[in-house]
Amino acid sequence: MTGFLFESTFLLAAPFWALMILLPKWSWTTRIVSSPLIVLPIVAVYAILVIPAFGEVWPAVTNPTLGGVRELLGSADGAAAGWAHMLAFDLFVGRWSYLESRERGVPALLMAPILLLTILLGPLGLAAYLAVRPRWHKDLG
Repeated sequence: MTGFLFESTFLLAAPFWALMILLPKWSWTTRIVSSPLIVLPIVAVYAILVIPAFGEVWPAVTNPTLGGVRELLGSADGAAAGWAHMLAFDLFVGRWSYLESRERGVPALLMAPILLLTILLGPLGLAAYLAVRPRWHKDLG
């Protein structure tokens, strides 16, 4: 079951990433990605993995230590939950970057590698977008 949930997590996110990267100007992409609910299937996977282990997870996240977090993520369930956690937040950040870049007029060819970086190394993708976004200003008209 854990292996299936782990593998399903990226499959649940991939269609939205594909829309934002490969079809950024298609009207349906913006319609679909505009909903923050696109992350809910991944959140559901996370909940399925975390809720049964809540007694172990809660102490590790409320009083984190390197050893405690390492132990938590060192199991198959912990690694799958960590993966779902990362992918949910990466998708949410990617969604925000995509939508705001469309409002600002950031070129889609510039956003494609930034979104790819966000998929692969989330915080670095966010940093890349934050670095380029000041060049384009929102149309407040």
